[in-house]
Amino acid sequence: MKLDHIVLLVRSLHDSFPWYSALLGMLGFEKTRDHVWYNGDVAIDLKQAEARTPNYERYAPGLNHVAFTAPGEDALDLVRDGMAAAGFEVADKQRSGSEIATFFKDPDGMRVEVTFYG
Repeated sequence: MKLDHIVLLVRSLHDSFPWYSALLGMLGFEKTRDHVWYNGDVAIDLKQAEARTPNYERYAPGLNHVAFTAPGEDALDLVRDGMAAAGFEVADKQRSGSEIATFFKDPDGMRVEVTFYG
């Protein structure tokens, strides 16, 4: 079996849509329907969270982060540069041995990792 889709609930579709649209486009996803992106293998669906639900917390139960593999450090840098050019905050690279990662935070604080495993 393979992973089919991921549904991400966000506090504000208005605030989160531009962020995910920019990042997912740089990661090879195409928008196929309202708030749905697909890369040929996995679909990511962005949905509005209910108003009275708590905000994302890094160490709370639930999805901690979503991670993507970059084919090289240059590809990671293209995503970093593209997100910065789109006006979004970009964290520093983290290095651990031969791995190089950046953890991007969406408008709700949800982390999306892009890593090159060198």
